[in-house]
Amino acid sequence: MASVNSLSASIQQRVADALGADPLLRRSDRADFQANGVLGLAKRNKANPRELAAQVVEALPADDELISAVEVSGPGFLNITVADAAITRTLAARAADDRLGVPAKAEPGTTVIDYAQPNVAKEMHVGHLRSSVIGDALVKILEFEGETVIRRHHIGDWGTQFGMLIQYLVEHPHELDHEGADAGEEAGEASMSRLNRLYKASRAVFDSDEEFKTRSRKRVVDLQAGDPETLAMWQRFVDESKIYFNSVYDKLDIEIRDEDVVGESGYNDMLVETCKLLEESGVAVRSNGALCVFFDDIKGKDGEPVPLIVQKADGGFGYAATDLSAIRNRTADLHADTLLYVVDSRQALHFKMVFATAKRAGWLTDEVKALHIPFGTLLGKDGKPYKTRSGETFRLVDLLDEAVERASAVIAEKNKEGSEGALTEEEVADRAKEVGIGAIKYADLSTSLGRDYVFDLDRMVSLNGDTSVYLQYAFARIRSILRKSGDAKPVAHPELPLAPAERALGLLLDEFAETLAGVSETYEPHKLASYLYALASAFTTFYDQCPVVKPEPAPDVKENRLFLCDLTARTLRQGMSLLGIRTPERL
Repeated sequence: MASVNSLSASIQQRVADALGADPLLRRSDRADFQANGVLGLAKRNKANPRELAAQVVEALPADDELISAVEVSGPGFLNITVADAAITRTLAARAADDRLGVPAKAEPGTTVIDYAQPNVAKEMHVGHLRSSVIGDALVKILEFEGETVIRRHHIGDWGTQFGMLIQYLVEHPHELDHEGADAGEEAGEASMSRLNRLYKASRAVFDSDEEFKTRSRKRVVDLQAGDPETLAMWQRFVDESKIYFNSVYDKLDIEIRDEDVVGESGYNDMLVETCKLLEESGVAVRSNGALCVFFDDIKGKDGEPVPLIVQKADGGFGYAATDLSAIRNRTADLHADTLLYVVDSRQALHFKMVFATAKRAGWLTDEVKALHIPFGTLLGKDGKPYKTRSGETFRLVDLLDEAVERASAVIAEKNKEGSEGALTEEEVADRAKEVGIGAIKYADLSTSLGRDYVFDLDRMVSLNGDTSVYLQYAFARIRSILRKSGDAKPVAHPELPLAPAERALGLLLDEFAETLAGVSETYEPHKLASYLYALASAFTTFYDQCPVVKPEPAPDVKENRLFLCDLTARTLRQGMSLLGIRTPERL
């Protein structure tokens, strides 16, 4: 189906034809839309803006089926009211499209998105939440818009700690044997238990035994040199960690595919060449034995330049060498024209220097953009980074389990009030997962990227306010209305006048495609979350003011209102799906 022109786009074109310039259209609380482009045009032509606005009104068609009224306001603003029939007709066209009128990109590109970066042999903590949730939402939104998206999970699977771990495993070969999970312990938890046990044991020996420390450091050299036995041991750590990663992401309802996991090790063979190319081109220079890139505008507190260290003086490679090699791979081999990095805002300077270096080297060109998508910190109610009572970083699995537990209590209480029969215990458990995980995701995604936010589970699982539970409940309520509608079906009736609440809901429904276009352009999923909350709120007002089932309205009015209900539910479901949040039929 051809894309559906939004009301704002249609009106913009209509007024532009009459004005002869861009009308600068926007939503307004004084009318449906307000155009203020008249002011700029009048100033350029040294004309009276109110007189020019009046001429525009005169130039608009008198029998317009799109615009029902235009008033000149203030110093030349145009307050525009859309015809009721135009709203309903446009919504009917959206409803007839499986994509709800959202057009696919005319010229889609290829985006590589780097997100969800856990570390091998380490537990995932709350710091891994935001990258995972934001990255997953951006992948879904960009793919829905028609972009080719390549996921990259840049896991920490390389470095000096593996020498210690591998050497200990060589000397204690049964330490990672799969004994199976203990009673009540899932495979992922058992995997992490084995890794934790191994790490603590190896660290204890490393700190107390100088000969073991020497053997461990030699093992790092063997790893980097590709020694087969060492690599086989290293692979066991990676495989064991993946079992754990998959268990956590399964709880978080995020898909992590093996082919998308390309850790630091994946670029190991490129590191020497990357350094050689940088040094030969003069982009990087030797300083005190290290290979560095300097920048005129980046200096420390002492006024001295702060370099990007690509290779250390001892020959080891830092994160910069791996990130620069990854850029080479993603542009030359994957043919990406956009690189996105969903990483903590504290890494902003690192990425600024890496991107600038890649541009100097010619690996990033005008045809390829690289963007750091930064995010803030998860805070406790005390305003400090979220920690356990003992002051340790909160395990991500504990956070998810607690959210599900809180959601279960809310659903069980609400279940007592159910009008369509109580949910079974199994259904309550399923809903608790959907609501609890959705609550965590929405709290994260509804926060603008750079901001920190307070993790408050009580607020997150509330049925009131800007929460995913509120949106899920709105969806479930609509589905209940449709089930109770009897023989009546959703049918659009453009000939009917719309009540104020119907108009407000209809105008919001029409904004879905434009909202998604904006989100995919700026990579800000909180704008979609804000839209969905506004839509659910508008539906609540509509439901309170416009009877659908009881008291029974006239048949055509009922069909039209059921049509608005159905399109609202479909829009909520599609929008929340793009945020990675499920929409249960009953709550």
